[in-house]
Amino acid sequence: SKVESARSTMMNADMDAVEAENQVELEEKTRLINQVLELQHTLEDLSARVDAVKEENLKLKSENQVLGQYIENLMSASSVFQTTDTKSKRK
Repeated sequence: SKVESARSTMMNADMDAVEAENQVELEEKTRLINQVLELQHTLEDLSARVDAVKEENLKLKSENQVLGQYIENLMSASSVFQTTDTKSKRK
């Protein structure tokens, strides 16, 4: 009877230890899952930001081309920026 009682106590202690270990594993898995989800959201945010920056970059490149062409046209229309070929021909 005392042996059975001791055995029962030991089995309960073993079961409690296994249950505690399972609880720790479950908490660790939950923590890791939450961390992965947070990292996924961060990655999504960064990807969206990269896409927005790429789009803005293309827009600015296009604007720079337009401005460059505009400046080129202004320079060619202005006598200040004309080549000196006409003056040298007169001499």
